[in-house]
Amino acid sequence: MNKIFLLLLLIALSNANAQNMARVYYNLDTLCAAGMHGRGAANSGDKVAAEFIKKYFQKFELKPMAEDSSYFQPFSYSINTFENAITVKSKKKKYIAGVDYILHPSCGKGSGEFKTILLDTNIFSNAAATTSFFKQNFTKKALVFFAKDWPRIKKLPEALQNILTNAGCVIEVVDKKLTASLADEQFQNPWIQVLPSFIAALPKKIAIEINPILKPNYVSQNVMGMIRGWSGSDSCFFVTAHYDHLGRLGKDAYFAGANDNASGVSMLIELMSYFKRQGNQPKYNIVFIAFGAEEAGLIGSHYFVEHPLVDLQKIKFLINLDLLGTGDDGLMVVNGAVHTSQFELLQKINTQHNYLPAIKKRGKAANSDHYWFSEKGVPAFFFYTLGGVSHYHDVLDVPRTLPLTKYKQVYSLLVDFLEEQGR
Repeated sequence: MNKIFLLLLLIALSNANAQNMARVYYNLDTLCAAGMHGRGAANSGDKVAAEFIKKYFQKFELKPMAEDSSYFQPFSYSINTFENAITVKSKKKKYIAGVDYILHPSCGKGSGEFKTILLDTNIFSNAAATTSFFKQNFTKKALVFFAKDWPRIKKLPEALQNILTNAGCVIEVVDKKLTASLADEQFQNPWIQVLPSFIAALPKKIAIEINPILKPNYVSQNVMGMIRGWSGSDSCFFVTAHYDHLGRLGKDAYFAGANDNASGVSMLIELMSYFKRQGNQPKYNIVFIAFGAEEAGLIGSHYFVEHPLVDLQKIKFLINLDLLGTGDDGLMVVNGAVHTSQFELLQKINTQHNYLPAIKKRGKAANSDHYWFSEKGVPAFFFYTLGGVSHYHDVLDVPRTLPLTKYKQVYSLLVDFLEEQGR
């Protein structure tokens, strides 16, 4: 009987430290819901997401770090948004946002009907063709060109470039997929990006209604809190993940950002939960930060390192979590080739427990929020999973397509790594 009781006790203790996958799925669904508006500046979706994340900081009783004793660190930036209704249609078809087209991040305002005109590539090599082509009035036309020809367009005389890019409407045909991004400026004319299938049935005319909003001083926020270590030392570890994404594409479409980066935020919450459980208090302080405006250019993290709320020299190590929803082919560690002893520790832990099929390393990269810390001399890793689905910066990056193949294993690896580092 005693052996059975001990076995049950060990199972209970093991489950107590296990990841709460029900909570992970709930957080993924909530962060990716339509009411979050893509967690961007459109409809202030980032603020809705920040308030949701703050509740976990409060639930787990993390120590607020801001000067006003709140969990927020506000900052401002410029951003072009697409929260108003968008219409793109021809006589025969109404095009679907996110499926048939997206908007260039700097897309400007425009409305009306435009005659489509395909760029004549002879203008790059034939003087007569150039003269003939540019005799046209482009203000009432939709100029259609292939993205692969953009470098050649940029070599034209500036006056000719301006005629093309200031057409009544610009339609850019991208090569492979519709991949969205953000910009801090707004063009004077509308700029639509489409797939090659658009050319296969090129309409004679295109009707549009596009009314983006440029927000020059939009206020966003980082969400921050600390778990105190039992040693009383002021040294600390950082665990970070950006919570923002690309916002909306009109009233009917938005970028949910399940893998990028609801997966990382959910992992941050799980690690927060682990280190607040009885018996798991870390030796050193652990600072948890959900950064805003990463997609706009790593803005939230840059603001933090320029206005730090802890001494950056006191940070023993930082782990940044982004794109953690797969793992079929293992895990990539940015800066793994820089911090070799810490990478060897990761490999050792993984070999002992057989968590992942592979842990790969690369050098420095300015591709997520760890970057500004690295530039300040803070040792940092950026983790992202490999393999599985490839949806990225598109409307297909949603929870139902996210396999979470090695999510539990990555969680265990991160817990072990933080605990080993903190001994």
